[in-house]
Amino acid sequence: MKNPKRTAKIARKTKETEITVEINLDGSGKSSVSTGIPFLDHMLELFAKHGFFDLEIKAVGDLQVDCHHTIEDLGLVLGDAIAKAAGEKKGIRRYGWCVLPMDEALAMVSLDLSGRPYLVYDLVPPAAKVKDIDTRLFHEFFQALSVKSGMNLHIILMKGEEAHHVFEAVFKAFAKALDQAVSHDSRISGVLSTKGTL
Repeated sequence: MKNPKRTAKIARKTKETEITVEINLDGSGKSSVSTGIPFLDHMLELFAKHGFFDLEIKAVGDLQVDCHHTIEDLGLVLGDAIAKAAGEKKGIRRYGWCVLPMDEALAMVSLDLSGRPYLVYDLVPPAAKVKDIDTRLFHEFFQALSVKSGMNLHIILMKGEEAHHVFEAVFKAFAKALDQAVSHDSRISGVLSTKGTL
């Protein structure tokens, strides 16, 4: 039985960042994203579109220092929002995976909404920066998201020479894997676990 509303709105304010994230797991892929970091906006718009999530993000951070606080804190808030929207996880498939090509890049993302956070990030960025972003910060983003969402998350770059293509493949694959994991299966009664809880 499908939950009536799988939405969440999370706000977080510190001396370094002020972030609000609203997500609907049963959306159509609409997004409104403003982080002050155009490449990150693009990646999150791709995440919403390819996962069929409705997503609204407003983030203001101390970008005059660097992008670190904004990117990491956004991972925390988005992870919180995903966990809240997923709720008790009754009737969902729990696992999701995708191998996705983007030109020469090929990324694999596999995840488990187990409630036990763990990140495996087998990705060496092919460039140190995309415009002004230190590409290593995407590890911080997914680490924070994994912890706050209670997600076991594996991200593996199989091939890739152009950094834009690499992260586009990763974010699209993450979207497809999460969409699969939160989708309902009529054969599942309660949660998909012999423990009876996730």
